[in-house]
Amino acid sequence: MRLDTGKTWTLNVPAFTTGGRVWARTGCSFDGTCNGSCETGDCGGLLACKSGGKPPITYADFTLDQFPRNSFFDISLIYGFNVPMEFLPVPVKGRPACSKGPRCAANITSECPDELKAPGGCNSACAVFQDEQNASYCCTGNTCVPNKYSAFFVRMCPEALSHSSIAPSETAFRCPTGVNYQVVFCPPINLPSSPPSPPLSTKPPSP
Repeated sequence: MRLDTGKTWTLNVPAFTTGGRVWARTGCSFDGTCNGSCETGDCGGLLACKSGGKPPITYADFTLDQFPRNSFFDISLIYGFNVPMEFLPVPVKGRPACSKGPRCAANITSECPDELKAPGGCNSACAVFQDEQNASYCCTGNTCVPNKYSAFFVRMCPEALSHSSIAPSETAFRCPTGVNYQVVFCPPINLPSSPPSPPLSTKPPSP
């Protein structure tokens, strides 16, 4: 759906969902048959995505109800960057405290190295230099070779996952199972993050 400035969209995750991801598509145009294209995050020309978006793209990733009754969430720049993002748990009165989440609110597109620039965003070095001679730009398992491009993403968004084994702050966050979350596209650039206000209802949220 189209999400205009200041608008919200509630996404109800079906029961027993173990994980997923949320992202923004930009520069989109669709016809009356729901076919078209987006400059970033495109889903094969479909309005209703059936797979991941086309890079460069900023992902909000989540894994639900893992041992021991925790859910994990992060912002990922593994596939590049298209919009700033904030991913926060929504506190609810009477439930375990969980107020911290990642924020990537830097203007990465305008600062993107020339080699990584793409229409509407900034590619990851792994996507641009993915041949075998430049394998050092990608990660193998949990091993990532530091380079100037990974250092750029870490410097711009230290709380987001990127092709780097070294980050100055936490990049993986967790909350008790059952917490609701809020993904904010294009939050104010470089301002301190704070969790959204608790909802008026004290009814426990659905997973």
